[in-house]
This record gives sequence, structure tokens and C-alpha cells, in this order.
Amino acid sequence: MRILVTGATGFLGRALLPLLAARGHALRALVRDAAGPAGGEGLPAGTEVVTASVEDREAVRRALSGIEAVFHLAGRVDFDPADPAALYRLHVEGTRTLLEDALAAGVSRVVLASSSGTVAVSEEARESTEADLEPVGIVAGWPYYLSKLYQEKVALRFHRDTGLPVVVLNPSLLLGPGDARLGSTSVVFKFLERRIPAMPSGGLSFVDVRDAAATFAEALERARPGERYLLGGANMTFAEFFGRLSRLSGVPAPRLRLPTPASLAGARLLERLHAWRGSEPPLSAQEVEMGERFWYVDASKARRELGFAPRDPQETLFETWRFVEERFRGRRAGAAASPPG
Repeated sequence: MRILVTGATGFLGRALLPLLAARGHALRALVRDAAGPAGGEGLPAGTEVVTASVEDREAVRRALSGIEAVFHLAGRVDFDPADPAALYRLHVEGTRTLLEDALAAGVSRVVLASSSGTVAVSEEARESTEADLEPVGIVAGWPYYLSKLYQEKVALRFHRDTGLPVVVLNPSLLLGPGDARLGSTSVVFKFLERRIPAMPSGGLSFVDVRDAAATFAEALERARPGERYLLGGANMTFAEFFGRLSRLSGVPAPRLRLPTPASLAGARLLERLHAWRGSEPPLSAQEVEMGERFWYVDASKARRELGFAPRDPQETLFETWRFVEERFRGRRAGAAASPPG
């Protein structure tokens, strides 16, 4: 099958393309910046690289020529954007025009990478499923997740209106080795750099990028059009998550614990102070607010229908820590800890 992958050199794309190549698919990669830190080098042999943004409609139309299926992974992870409208243009308008042009090109299936944050975020410690109501009230102040929510709505509505087979996969926080842009693994980097001053009171879900990629590959044939699938490998409080990272790295976990209102007030004060100094705060107020929520995922549907089989989360944490240490902190991650045997 001839497949176009947008965002092909991102964290998820780098893990997905070799799996698709191993299955014999002919690959075309849409790459925004082939010369960037995660450029076109190292893609599977025979991959055709098209350098363009998904917002360049003429380039996308050319890239769709002769394509049978699309994996739409292109996006921008930004939890504190200076220009929220840019996220809307990329995620919502860019997806809408891509789907219109995919339909015109005769594409037979589109697999969209969304986020678990379009449904699985709560003020309570509970696991969310695909059937839960969208948390519009919670994510309304978070432009990244709001834009992903509207992206997902546009894609599923397009499927209903036109019949184009569209499938949505919603991975939680992607961890594991290979995040060359330090996007979703930045939380590990900030922990290692001791930039997290207080222990968040919420909880997170994460999934190994390799397990997510394997499920995306399966979705090409097995997922039901018009459906979405949550992918989460482990749910943990931040206290457990940072505790595990502490045992791996030797970096102490934050000891300070504050009530949610105090944490948010302190973060906003620090933001104003750093803005006055012209510097960057350790964490944005938005990131602190997110840490006070629960992002727990029930991935039963993906396990049942797509064969989603997440690995031991300790293996994921170990390999994430080792990659971040060696790639971004210039330190060899030695024998301080080891993955499960």
C-alpha cells in the first residue's frame, strides 16, 4: 500500500515508519524541516521525502498523488503558546484541508494522531474511556488540548459527512527513547534538571512510543472507521512517577507539597517575576495547573480491538531516562539503575 505520513520525523513518526516499511508499504514522508534536529536522515530506505508544512495546501495535494492511506501525525506540542491561533490553524484548519484533499485524491483510509487529553482529563482520580464526555470546561484554558479536541471533532464529522474512513488514536504522554526534539519527554528532562519545585497532586498516563507505533500500524487494517481509541500504558500519580525516576537517576523527587490554589498562585507569581526579568520560569502556570489534574486512561478498547499490548512501564521509564541523560544532558546513564529483568 502507498502511504503518506505527515509529521514523519516526529517522535511517533520515527517509531512508526520502520514498522510500516517492514510490512512492505511504500512510504512518502511529509517533513516540515528536513534539516532540523529530527530531519529526514535515518528514515527507512526507499522513503520518499517531501519537505513542506501541512499548511502548504498545494504541496500537500502533490504529496497525496497516488496515495492510498494517510497517517496524519503532524502537530505541535506547545503547552504555553504565544500564539494560540497558530495551533488552531495547524491542528484544525490543516486537518480539515488535508481531509478534503485526501478525499479528492481517492485515499481509502486516514489514521489521525490525536491526544488522550481530548477526553481523559479529570479533577478526580478516575480512568476515562472513549465514551466519556469531552472535558471542554477543563481544557478551555489550554490552547494545545483545545485545538486537538476541535481537530478530532473536525475529523470525525468529516467521516460522517463524506464517508471517508477516518480513525482517531489518542495516545497519552509518549515516552521512550528517540524524542529528538525533547517534546513529550521534556517532563523527564525538567525533573532531572530539578526544575519542578513542588510535587503535583494529580496523576498522569504514559505510553511507550514503540507500543503506540505498533498499535497505529495495526489500526491501518483493524480499527473501525469513525471510532477513537485511547492508548495508555500506565496510570500513576506524579508522586509515584517522580519517585520511580528518582530511584533510576538518583535525583531527589520534589518534597514540597502545596494545596492546589497555593501551587497555582505561586506559579503565576513566578511567571510575572520571570517576565519582569526577561527570563523563563522553571514551569509555566499552565503546566502547574495540568499537574493538578488526573489524566488516567482506560485502554481496554484498544487492547480488545487493536491488540494494544503495552510493555512494563519501568522499562519505558528506564530507556527514557537513559536517552534524555545521554542526548540532552551529555551524561552517560550508567549502572545507577537497571530495567526490569
